[in-house]
Amino acid sequence: MQQLNIALVGMPGGGKSTVGKQLARQIGVPFVDSDHEIEQRIGGSIRQFFDRHGEDAFRDLETEVIAELISRPGDRVLATGGGAVLRERNRELLHGGATVLYLRSTPEDLFRRLRHDTTRPLLQVRDPLAKLRELHHQRDPLYRRCAHYVLESARPSVHALVNMALMQLELAGLLDPARVAATVGAEPQ
Repeated sequence: MQQLNIALVGMPGGGKSTVGKQLARQIGVPFVDSDHEIEQRIGGSIRQFFDRHGEDAFRDLETEVIAELISRPGDRVLATGGGAVLRERNRELLHGGATVLYLRSTPEDLFRRLRHDTTRPLLQVRDPLAKLRELHHQRDPLYRRCAHYVLESARPSVHALVNMALMQLELAGLLDPARVAATVGAEPQ
């Protein structure tokens, strides 16, 4: 069977890391978060790097990391940063090297989840809801262009989203249902 690379894209707070961890556990593959990989590489937080070096330098590093993660041998579930799709090269890498699931939420749902979060650099503004609306307007078409499948993530629980992702992957013939059944209850990777 071919390599199973699943990448999750979507807005900040859309559930990529949370859903990605559970999805990886269900299918018995490693979970990787590109933002975590970047922080490991720079030895600090993305927010500090962003403040010190700016968004362009961060996006350059993000492209490097995504290219490396996509090209690694072996199966994985990859959660990307919310702005990863801003670069055409990232969209090409993800779409060509993985099955991309877009976890789509409305700006209002995201605001409810993120209103107390101080770790996301692009949301540290006077009106975070307006910023989320602006980001959503800008990024939604890019997420859609990059994605193979769109999963509405506004209301479902994490468990329901994972099941929706599993069902989509099974229907597409990318995942053997027996593989999922064999890993239920297994320890996470």
